[in-house]
Amino acid sequence: MGWLERIAERQMLRARARGQLIGLAGEGKPLPDRTGDAFVSVGDAAGFRIMAAAGVLPEEIEWKKRAEVLRAHVAALTDPDEIKAALAELARIEMRRAIAEEARRAFLKP
Repeated sequence: MGWLERIAERQMLRARARGQLIGLAGEGKPLPDRTGDAFVSVGDAAGFRIMAAAGVLPEEIEWKKRAEVLRAHVAALTDPDEIKAALAELARIEMRRAIAEEARRAFLKP
């Protein structure tokens, strides 16, 4: 165990002894699945969680959700014309998501 882990462990034990870890949101529940955070930077992931907790999502996340819904819909389609139209819409949504993501990155660039 490195020095940073020892400091963190000591702080957690101190907070537990003071009763500061009782009644926290999510206590006794498993940690949320955040596998999607592996594909964004640590800072972006933290920012997205803060915004989500406040009930606000970046535009790119909204487009991503729309794309997921449409992918599920496409998987259920059987008519080739409907599939073609849905895939064209999916491509449009993915392009809008990419534009929103690039705009955010350009805005945050120093």
